[in-house]
Amino acid sequence: MGYRVAVIGATGNVGREMLQILAERNFPADEVVALASSRSTGQSVSFGENAVLKVQDLAKFDFKGIDIALSSPGARVSAEHSPRAAKAGAVVIDNTSYWRMDPDVPLVVPEVNREAIAGYKRRGIIANPNCSTIQMVVALKPLHDAATIKRVVVATYQSTSGAGKEAMDELLNQTKSFFVNQDLEPKKFAKNIAFNVIPQIDVFMEDGSTKEEWKMVVETKKILDPKIKVHATCVRVPTFIGHAEAVTIELEQPLEEDEARRLLAAAPGILVVDRREPGGYVTPKEVTGQDAVFVSRVRVDPTVEHGLSLWCVSDNLRKGAALNAIQIAEELIKGYI
Repeated sequence: MGYRVAVIGATGNVGREMLQILAERNFPADEVVALASSRSTGQSVSFGENAVLKVQDLAKFDFKGIDIALSSPGARVSAEHSPRAAKAGAVVIDNTSYWRMDPDVPLVVPEVNREAIAGYKRRGIIANPNCSTIQMVVALKPLHDAATIKRVVVATYQSTSGAGKEAMDELLNQTKSFFVNQDLEPKKFAKNIAFNVIPQIDVFMEDGSTKEEWKMVVETKKILDPKIKVHATCVRVPTFIGHAEAVTIELEQPLEEDEARRLLAAAPGILVVDRREPGGYVTPKEVTGQDAVFVSRVRVDPTVEHGLSLWCVSDNLRKGAALNAIQIAEELIKGYI
């Protein structure tokens, strides 16, 4: 049986990646529909290597007969159209921030909490977590199962693609301007991103955290374990694709670093590249277009009892967004719809 699939936000970075991955993984779709705002209606978007889809107007689209809607149009648009698609009978897999903390909407990373998919029936919506959360919880899962994580302190190094195409363009244009002695004022970011790092992603909250940092805390608790304490510092860096994270973990039970490395290497969705030599680790540039979460630099943290540290890198447009959504869809059709 083939499915009818709609991709909402098909002209954005994540939407285009969703279309590409659907084709790459031969998702059993009889029909794929590309949807976006009226400004994009009639544009062409690629579906795999040879097919092209004409973009249709999301606001006018009738979701009746659509089985699965992969949604990444922005939170305000999702708030309006994801319930509309669900009411028409589609299961919505939503990549925006709007639904993630709704208690009636499961927040899913298939390698971590696949069983939560069953909860979609309450609202007809499954939420895709934040990109930085996804790669971290994939790496944390085998360690938590083996020795129970008490506390996580994470610093992220997040690429500009996490803020959309305009952010990537801003990095490119500022970089070019540097070499011709021009000074371009930032528009997408609070400060210049070229040759710089910015310790702010999203808006500030009352406690001094940014909303991106808050997301990592509450989403990790919802996905993995509400007892885990998380403290995050999220930083935008001048790369185009790929998020990196320095993660320090405090465990309840002892876990040797060699055993931790073995558990990580055996876990689904993880590739361990950890040689203690120059270049014996993975960087964001190398993971572009890759599906896995890469883990390097596994070592003991001697400052706490049962402490470990690791370096975690992933393509934020793939595993951090589009791929995770499609993996949810693949699990959904195996036994939930």
